[in-house]
Amino acid sequence: MVSGGVWLLVSSLLLRIGFFTFGIYQDAHMQVKYTDIDYYVFHDAAGYVFKHGSPFMRDTYRYTPLLSWLLVPNHYLAWIHYGKLLFVIFDLITGVIIMRQLAGSSKANWLASLWLLNPMVITISTRGNAESILGFMVMLTLYWLQNGQLVLAGLMYGISIHFKIYPVIYSLPISIYTYNRYKGHRWFYKLVLLGAAALIGLAGCSIWMYQIYGQEFLENAYLYHLYRTDHRHNFSIWNLLLYFDSARPEKSALSKIAFVPQLIVTASISILQWWNPSFENLPCVLFVQTFAFVTFNKVCTSQYFIWYLIFLPLYISRSNISPLKGVIMLAVWGITQGLWLLQGYRLEFLGQDVFFPDLLAASAAFFLGNVWLLGQFIEDIKNSQQPKIDRVKKEL
Repeated sequence: MVSGGVWLLVSSLLLRIGFFTFGIYQDAHMQVKYTDIDYYVFHDAAGYVFKHGSPFMRDTYRYTPLLSWLLVPNHYLAWIHYGKLLFVIFDLITGVIIMRQLAGSSKANWLASLWLLNPMVITISTRGNAESILGFMVMLTLYWLQNGQLVLAGLMYGISIHFKIYPVIYSLPISIYTYNRYKGHRWFYKLVLLGAAALIGLAGCSIWMYQIYGQEFLENAYLYHLYRTDHRHNFSIWNLLLYFDSARPEKSALSKIAFVPQLIVTASISILQWWNPSFENLPCVLFVQTFAFVTFNKVCTSQYFIWYLIFLPLYISRSNISPLKGVIMLAVWGITQGLWLLQGYRLEFLGQDVFFPDLLAASAAFFLGNVWLLGQFIEDIKNSQQPKIDRVKKEL
């Protein structure tokens, strides 16, 4: 008899094949295209690599060269869709890792389906967005960390930061978990081992890329993100300010310090791991931390939601939020997002001037809705570990 887990994986694969196939049809026959515009950037950059050039010859390529290397078979096989299938494979493997981490739960398959059968997740990977690769790296890091394979976990963590900078925010909760797990058993050695492996993974990849591509690698893959002013398809509350900044020779001081509240909030959430340093709590903290990071980020697009959705099955498996409240929270997230998408459609497709007040109001509604959700998530984690919090406070 075939287990429920196998059926879940088969269904997940078939769904992705269906989305992938329909996407090819939509690109060929419909005005609104299915393939993500960023995928063409990846594809073009891979073409330059295929011809022994630099991926940064492609304007707007702001990623590690490793991503363009992965898509070189697009040109070797003369089939543009190869990269999408690669992203789908990483997407499915991430689901398998999630299933392994949920193995002890009586609702493992149902929870894993929140990733494997999630239409947003499926759409992101089949449209050609590379977030599934990063999700795979992050979940594999947690899997190896849980199993005490600190060198492998550290190396993968470092590579994930090289691939996209934001996982660096996980360093404090991961360090807190490692310290408490090995406290009294050479914890300092274990922490240094994990940190050194992460540094080797990050520095090794970065130095390698710098040796090949030089300053243009640093400028496009790292430094650009410090002063980027993307304003298209951007849910962020900073959207309108960035739009004005994009047209000015001098950037406003406010846009330059947009990362400060983001840094304060995401770092502060790490205390939830200190109050309950178990591994079971770690994905919950990372979920909330990532949610906060995306909410306060000065650039926020739909694919960024994948960054925290990878933790959602693990978070829900330990959550005490009632089903009714969960539906209300989902409605707030979905309705405020839909409100913004409506204004984005009016702007991008109908050419209507909706920047103020429509688009600004929609961005504010989405931001405030997400801040409320963030508060609910934090309260949920605190309530589930209140006895441990009281004990820690007494020890302090």
